[in-house]
Parts: sequence; C-alpha cells; structure tokens
Amino acid sequence: MSKDIKVPTLGESVTEATIGQWFKKVGDPVKADEPIVELETDKVTIEVPAPSDGTLEAISAEVGETVEVGALIGAIGAGDGAAAETQSTDDQDNDDNAETSEASMADENKSGDDAEIIELLVPSSGESVVEADVGEWFKKVGDSVEADEAVVELETDKAAMDVPAPQAGKIVEIVAETGETVEVGAVLARIAVGEGAASAPAQSSAPKEESKSEAPSDSGDMPPAPSAQKMMKEKGVDAGDVEGSGKRGQILKEDVMSAVSNMGSEKKDSAPKKSSAPREAGEGEERVKMTRLRQTIARRLKDAQNTAAMLTTFNEVDMKPVMDLRKSYKELFEKKHGVKLGFMGFFTKAVCHALKEIPAVNAEIDGTDIIYKNFAHIGVAVGTDKGLVVPVVRDADQMSIAEIEQEIGRLGVAARDGELSMADMQGGTFTISNGGVYGSLMSTPILNAPQSGILGMHKIQERPVVENGEIVIKPMMYLALSYDHRIVDGKEAVTFLVRIKESLEDPQRLVLDL
Repeated sequence: MSKDIKVPTLGESVTEATIGQWFKKVGDPVKADEPIVELETDKVTIEVPAPSDGTLEAISAEVGETVEVGALIGAIGAGDGAAAETQSTDDQDNDDNAETSEASMADENKSGDDAEIIELLVPSSGESVVEADVGEWFKKVGDSVEADEAVVELETDKAAMDVPAPQAGKIVEIVAETGETVEVGAVLARIAVGEGAASAPAQSSAPKEESKSEAPSDSGDMPPAPSAQKMMKEKGVDAGDVEGSGKRGQILKEDVMSAVSNMGSEKKDSAPKKSSAPREAGEGEERVKMTRLRQTIARRLKDAQNTAAMLTTFNEVDMKPVMDLRKSYKELFEKKHGVKLGFMGFFTKAVCHALKEIPAVNAEIDGTDIIYKNFAHIGVAVGTDKGLVVPVVRDADQMSIAEIEQEIGRLGVAARDGELSMADMQGGTFTISNGGVYGSLMSTPILNAPQSGILGMHKIQERPVVENGEIVIKPMMYLALSYDHRIVDGKEAVTFLVRIKESLEDPQRLVLDL
C-alpha cells in the first residue's frame, strides 16, 4: 500500500510553501526518516522526511510549485523487499501466493494481539507553550525501548527537551516526523507493550535498503543529520572523513564544516596561489537555517531594544573579601552542602538585598500600570550549544547562599543536558548574566523583557587602584546594570549597583541582612 507524502504543519500563520528541491526521483529507494524533499516558506526552509521505507512511487508537486499545508506532494510504495513478503514456493500459482500472504498477515496480527499499544504524546511544556518542532528521533520503528529512555527530541521556542518512553516496549509506528510542528497532546509515536510486544507488527516494516549516502559513519551508529548529508554531498566529503559530535556519534552540519575547513588548511601549502580575481557573489558563504530557539532569542532581544528605554550604568567591585571568604570555607562548605561555593551565590544574595531597597528594578510595566513583585525570582543566563537560556532560581530572597548554589548547580546541569522544563525558565523578575566566564571585561547586557533590570558580571582582573592615598593591586570586577529608564530612575539604578558593591566588599552584610 502506498504511503502519502504531505506538506507538514509549518508553524503559526504559515499556510503554504514552495517546493525547493526533490532529493529523490521516482523509482528511487528511500528509508524512513530520510530527507526526500525541501520546502521553502517565507520564514524557514525545512526538509520533509520519508514517512516509511519503500520506493518513491509518485511526485505530485514539482520544484517551484506552491503547495498548502496538508497537500499531497508525493507517494511512497513498497520496495522490492516488501514485495518479497508475499512470495511462496516456485510451484505455487498467483492465487496460492495471495492466500499465503493473507495467512502470513493474519498470523502477524494474531502474534501482536497480546501487545498493548500505548501512545507517546507531546508533553505539556509549560504556560504559553502550545507547540514544538520534532527534532531528532533516537529510535526507529522496530527498536526496543526501556521505560524513561529518551525516544525523541522536541524543540520549542524556549528550549529543547527529550521525551522519554512511558513504558518499556517496542516502537511500532512513528507518527510525527523530524521537522514537523506538533501541538501539546499530539501523538508522536505508538509503542507496543506487554507479552506480545516482541512480535507486534511494525507499521513501517519494509526491509531497509542501505544507500551510500545514508550509511552510518564509523564514529557512531546514527546516520548523519539531513543538513550534514546535504553538505557532504555538495562538498564531496565522505562520512568516514568526518568525526561526529552529536548524540551517539551522529555527524552534524558543524562537523562537516569543520572537516572541510581542516581539509582546506592541509591543502593550503601545496595548492597553487589563487589569482586576485574578484570573488563571485555568494562564493565562500554558507547559509544555515536558524533554529526555533535562536529565532526566538533574536526576536525577544530586538523587541526589548525596540520597547524599553534601555540604559546601562557601571561600577566596579573589589572581589578580595569574597575570594578570601571562599578560600577559608570552600572545603567545609562543599563537605556540608554537597556543592562548591561559587560567586553566583554571593551575587544572587546581594541582588536580592538590593531589590528590597529598590523595588522598581524588580518591577515590570504592563500598559500604563507598574507591577511590583514582592518576591525575587532570579534568572541566571546560561550559554548552551543551542543558544542562550535563562533558568530561574525561584524565591531566591528566601534562600540561603548554600540553597542558591545547589539550585544553580541543578539548573546548570539541566541546561547543558537539554533537560530544562518550561517551569524552570518562567516567571523571572530579574536576571544575572556572567560574561566573565568567557573572559568579558565589560559589556552592556540586554534586558530580558518584561523585566526592568539585568546585572552583568565580568572578568576578575588584578588592577592598580588607589586606597588610602596608596596604589595597591586588587582583584577587581566591573559590574554593569542595564535598566528600563521608563520605570527606573538614574538615581535608583546607581543606588542599586552601589548596594551590590557594598554587599560584596563586606560579605558580613549579607549574613546580617544589612
């Protein structure tokens, strides 16, 4: 039976797309999840994967044609391997073959009767998040899964997260393919559990024909990502020449770019010197589609600049008192609380003290109203390989420094592993950004709307300063407070930063709540 290839949901307000290119032609064998056609919208370019194994039977929409969401653009029929299921012995006629095939299918269905079929659903991702893009599938049809084992990755406009299997069993159908946009509660896949799970028939059971371009690289058991496959083909790079950095050794587009760059460096010395002819338009450029998360980051940051009357004020702080305190108690602190004593605990506590004195920095504008927050939910900006995320330490003003460090540690690990929930990143009232970990000496951070303030921490650097008429060397850090001048006056902003400076240069104030 043929399986239709349809235009997937393309996101909010996007109703049509243009056929960019077909990666296969009629008659070509295809594998489930293999990119088969590229669609272009006014916002993004996406690759539509094959819904099952088989042979490309028909192409209904040609390159350049505009198609609507849900439109039929092609069909996949059973390949030679699938047809073999209906063959019998050489001395049987066609009718006997059909009867044998029907009996075989009946036996398969019977063997799967004992298996309970459960659905893998798109989980609730938090307030205001109603849809997500299907990212990488870690399993394919026919694979066994354990309870709580990651099956598929979803990308929202706020974070990427893995969806685990609710029970152990076998995947019998993948409903939502990579690149599709799905709503909360939608079915992603179906899993057979119970006594018949091992023999439950798979929805996409045609034997896979390994093509050269789809062969897994020697570095892992995952085929290259679609964008990586496309680039390898364009650049003439073999999978064996690329080291994959993705999950289970999967080759990503960045890996191919790195391999191409290294190859270019190796050949540079032996290559003849190029002429000084003008570079053609587009030569040497690489167009990469922005991820959903990166698009959201870009939009929110620009919206903040366009909306707020943003201004930044600076100060510097002598970090020696805090550094001496950490040095004296770091071993005892870690032994008692199970977490290292860092700078973020002190900064977060100092910010909470300052917010109590200057509540406007902890407020937000809603139309013509000002909403003052009588609590401090402190966002901590964390850079990940997929973009900037800001998990929130909730009720930080009610926590001790040890509790703050423990929560920041938990959120940091979850951010790096892609396991942050939407609840972890919502409701922040103020944000701290630590560019110093990357070596930044000074910067002007952008507000995390609708918040009215963000504190930038920077590199600790020994500098000569004047103290009591003498020049001394001290470990100094520049602090930057960006604030919304519509709600926070200059005097309040400067006072806020001075209070943080006082708390850090005299940490006892944090203990005594001064």
